[in-house]
Amino acid sequence: MESFVYIMFRGLAIGILISAPMGPIGMLCIQRTLNKGRWPAFFTGLGAAFSDLIYCLLTGLCMSFVTDFVDTNRLILQIIGSLVLGAFAVYLFRRNPTRQLQTPSDCTNTYWTDFGSGFLLTFSNPLILFFIIGLFARFNFLLPEFRYYHYVSGYLAIFCGALLWWFAITYFVSKVRSHFNVRSLWLINRIIGAILLFMGIIGLIMGIKSFIEI
Repeated sequence: MESFVYIMFRGLAIGILISAPMGPIGMLCIQRTLNKGRWPAFFTGLGAAFSDLIYCLLTGLCMSFVTDFVDTNRLILQIIGSLVLGAFAVYLFRRNPTRQLQTPSDCTNTYWTDFGSGFLLTFSNPLILFFIIGLFARFNFLLPEFRYYHYVSGYLAIFCGALLWWFAITYFVSKVRSHFNVRSLWLINRIIGAILLFMGIIGLIMGIKSFIEI
């Protein structure tokens, strides 16, 4: 029982810490909460949580192979991830927020789209594997005495930790959503889109520069 408590608490912490950094997916969730409501944003976070879970499983099951592959193809992966991020940024920058303001019933048919975009945006950054490896090492998540059922509980806890973070952040942002008018939403769209585009351009430039120098 003690070992289950050990791995589940650490799994929850890892899941929260993977999701908590306010990167592209976090800003996209904030934008969607303000423009479309809480649940489309939550499904975006749900897609990100599934992507993080897949990377955690890959890290645990074949850490050596995965880290070698990512390290060998780091520059190409960085370029691809930057292009995907830039595409999301341009799409977000050009969207009209007045067309995105919907009631919860209107958003039902877009949940899978929100889920897919959150999954793809997160999955396009495999360099997160190194962050996951660091968290696994910091929390001693992989121990030789653990059996498969311990890890099943641990990975479920990671997923629950990520969901807990997205549930909390979308709840908080939805509470202040009423204080934003259409102009504010338009401005937030442009600001977040510009930030994402800047991050994508910087990543692309650094990736191409490093690739040329090889």
